[in-house]
Amino acid sequence: MRAIGHLLRISIAATAILTGAMTISGCRSDWVEVTIENRTGKPVHEFVVDYPSASFGTNTLAPGVPFYYRFQIRGTGPVRVEFTGEDGTISHAQGPALSEHQQGQLIIRLLPQNKVEFLPSLQPVS
Repeated sequence: MRAIGHLLRISIAATAILTGAMTISGCRSDWVEVTIENRTGKPVHEFVVDYPSASFGTNTLAPGVPFYYRFQIRGTGPVRVEFTGEDGTISHAQGPALSEHQQGQLIIRLLPQNKVEFLPSLQPVS
């Protein structure tokens, strides 16, 4: 019993030391904060964003109401957007290439005439 208690204390101390070392070294996750802005003046439907290794989306994106999402990049590749306009037209756009271990912000603006503007502010994780 004494040996188990001693090992438990050593394990707890080792965990505390490791956690402290990670905090001091500045370990942190690499997240991309995405804001989608629908500036078309009309709702869009079946909105999807593909990025390296995953995707996200929503059924309807109202005009003037931002949509927020956060993700981690796994792999390398471009951002792609697809959505259906109110008239039933399916639109596609390709944005900037993303690489694993980037972090920051990405604004995707849906504009009139099915145009899409990508505003990345990404940097490597330090």
